Amino acid sequence: MHILVDLDGTLLDTRPGIIASIRFALDRLGAPVPAADELGWVIGPPLRATFPRLLPDSGLLEEAIALYRRSYRDGAMYQAAVYAGVPEALERMAEAGCRLIVATAKPHVFARPLLERFHLGHRFAAVYGPELDGTNDHKTDLLAHILEREGLAPRWAVMVGDRDLDVRAAAANGIRAVGVTWGYGSVGELSGAGAAALCETPDRLAATALALLAR
Repeated sequence: MHILVDLDGTLLDTRPGIIASIRFALDRLGAPVPAADELGWVIGPPLRATFPRLLPDSGLLEEAIALYRRSYRDGAMYQAAVYAGVPEALERMAEAGCRLIVATAKPHVFARPLLERFHLGHRFAAVYGPELDGTNDHKTDLLAHILEREGLAPRWAVMVGDRDLDVRAAAANGIRAVGVTWGYGSVGELSGAGAAALCETPDRLAATALALLAR
């Protein structure tokens, strides 16, 4: 049994660092800078889908991404916190015989040190995310890559995530999804995307995911 787990909004609350880096890039480019509380929607989609909605000139896209990554790498990435109860949930799933794999839209070169900083890295057998050049930027492509690389049958895997992108990407690959509601997506968003189950708190995650795998 394999459980694929999203990072932003599922394992960690990474909103402060992501939004700070978005605003840094926009400010450096002289673009309008929305208030932080207006940018919750940027968490989840890849940067190449996010910045075109914020920039006055599409020609600034690559420069915006470079500025974002500079800010993020220089320390903003650690403006984050582990959701209470998540380490215990991971431990229970591992003890039940599940192989845990991170499947994040965050480039893996950022995801790995972030997981290590917050003492979660050792709980995962593998960490997958996009390349910096945009390869596997879309969650559907990333999950397909994971299935192929790991030799997984979709019926023996479950995706855990907090946004509709996680749920839809899982469905496109024949994987059932648990939508968690402690992150950035709403119950309506996750239900509308077709989540096979919803989970309100980390202390229910192991039971919810294991029940789905047992069906």
